[in-house]
Amino acid sequence: MKERVNRVEGKRVEGKLAMVTGGASGLGRETALLLAREGARVVVTDINEDAGQAVANEIGEGALFVRHDVADESSWATVLEATHRHFGSLDILVNNAGILIPGSIEDASLEQWRKIMQINADSCFLGCKYGVGAMKESGGAIVNVASVSSWLPINNYPAYSASKAAVAALTRSTALHCRKSGYRIRVNSVHPDGVYTPMMQASAPGVDPKYLLFNSDSNRGGRACKPEQVANVVLFLASDDASYVSGAEIKVDNAILGMGL
Repeated sequence: MKERVNRVEGKRVEGKLAMVTGGASGLGRETALLLAREGARVVVTDINEDAGQAVANEIGEGALFVRHDVADESSWATVLEATHRHFGSLDILVNNAGILIPGSIEDASLEQWRKIMQINADSCFLGCKYGVGAMKESGGAIVNVASVSSWLPINNYPAYSASKAAVAALTRSTALHCRKSGYRIRVNSVHPDGVYTPMMQASAPGVDPKYLLFNSDSNRGGRACKPEQVANVVLFLASDDASYVSGAEIKVDNAILGMGL
């Protein structure tokens, strides 16, 4: 059995090995950097090779970048083999990769639906499948990035909402499977509202961030938070501080459920 490394004060994931999909930008980048600062070695995966390598370079020798098509099963096997060869056994997996394509139920095409489901939902299924396989001997934590749209209706993003609802259901099922199988693997999902990332910026071109970001003094109607605010929640779920948290849906939405849209 793999020897577990005790947490050092101030380093919440000291000695652990983490993989972050979609780690080249946005929430994935912030999560990878935060996990590294908190003591983890980090495997950054993405299809954007230049940006992904830049994140790994920023972290330094405790990081590895691997090109990764999260919707392709063979790519998962390749990435995990490279991870094990370079660093050893995986402790933390953050299934973060995702896309956002607008289109109402009347406007969206079946092709768009399938693409979103492949990248957002299929990738999470593959991540959980291969992540459990990699961690079932020594334990670990899987954090799946979902969205408030998994339960809050958003009329112009039905495919995205459905994909994130699938992520939430998959999380609950995988967590229960791990408990009943006796695996020391915790599986949780994080459900942000808007996160001010390149994906959000692309959906609101030219809009000044001051109109999007929540500010209790100047913009209480703002729906967006900063990536690091979500990354800190991912860190908690990945760390031993959340040792009795599994199958949970953690909303990082600033009470939007109570406000509606």
